[in-house]
Amino acid sequence: MKTTHNILFKNSKKMGAIPSSSVHLVVTSPPYPMIEMWDDMFKRQSNKIATALKHQKGIEAFEWMHRELDPVWKQIHRILIDGGIACINIGDAVRTIDGDFRLYPNHSRILTAMLKIGFNALPLILWRKPTNAPNKFMGSGMLPAGAYVTLEHEYILILRKGSKREFISARTKQTRREGAFFWEERNRWFSDVWFGLIGTTQKMKNSAARLRSAAFPFELAYRLINMYSAKGDTVVDPFLGTGTTMAAAMASARNSIGFEIEPGFRDQIFSIKDTVIDASNDRIHQRILNHLEFVRERSKEKGTPKYLNRNYKFSVITRQEIELFFNPLDSIEQIDENSMAVTYSDVPPENYEGDWQDITPTRAKKPKAGQLQLF
Repeated sequence: MKTTHNILFKNSKKMGAIPSSSVHLVVTSPPYPMIEMWDDMFKRQSNKIATALKHQKGIEAFEWMHRELDPVWKQIHRILIDGGIACINIGDAVRTIDGDFRLYPNHSRILTAMLKIGFNALPLILWRKPTNAPNKFMGSGMLPAGAYVTLEHEYILILRKGSKREFISARTKQTRREGAFFWEERNRWFSDVWFGLIGTTQKMKNSAARLRSAAFPFELAYRLINMYSAKGDTVVDPFLGTGTTMAAAMASARNSIGFEIEPGFRDQIFSIKDTVIDASNDRIHQRILNHLEFVRERSKEKGTPKYLNRNYKFSVITRQEIELFFNPLDSIEQIDENSMAVTYSDVPPENYEGDWQDITPTRAKKPKAGQLQLF
């Protein structure tokens, strides 16, 4: 199995290189309007933004910034297949302009824009950011009523183009089954609040790129890609940044395309090839170890699960996990100045061919003929 990963160093408002209805999933985090670290980038896109900020017109600047993002949401709708999903990680902003402190609700503005385009909103996710801030208030401290709550979470908007995606052919059904997640992962991942994800601090030589870097955690992109796409699908990130979404797509056996307006990120993006094999295979290994520990603990109270995974020969909770398989990464190569390719193994590594007798049913429940055709 092989996947390809392409980087286009151009403005993501121009996605003409991607055919309509060809992408399965979008995972991205755009520049956050009204967060000062992105002011210069926004001002380079529009003189109206620069003028509004110069004259201390916060709401006007907020709106013009979002009008720079709106064309990207339209392009996303165009390139997604029917049933394709867009996951937008965005935080709201708080800022004092002309002596007036207020919230700028980025998530609400983006959600409204995408609904107008024609997306269907699905339940969103809040991810709680770890913070070491000693003070949990802003403003007047202990005195009413001038204090403000702090923002310690961000939003992951989940939107779908059209109706629920269908898997019709035997091949796509099989691919979907192999891309299943563990029962206990499903329960944790599909909660509307995520804890414990740590944002990524990037180290870059280019000062302009460093200022723009606020990469979301690898685990955030990794979960979303596994939740909302199948192996071999194409994932797009219109604001690639340092390449977190691309790395997560590689780890998940998906193809990817990233757009990035800042060429200073090039070296950081291509440095993925130096670490992604070990990091991805370690993540696969950890998922399996976590599952084995979960089954051992659960078996103490509820007995050994009834089902056996065919690839790893250990117990799983449901029939839908029987053909679950993680493709280990074998190799990665840079094809040209803007592309990489990853090759995967189709068999588990030897260190997974263990004896799980303590958590394996003596008589694993076998599916009836045709029973695995669940989708």
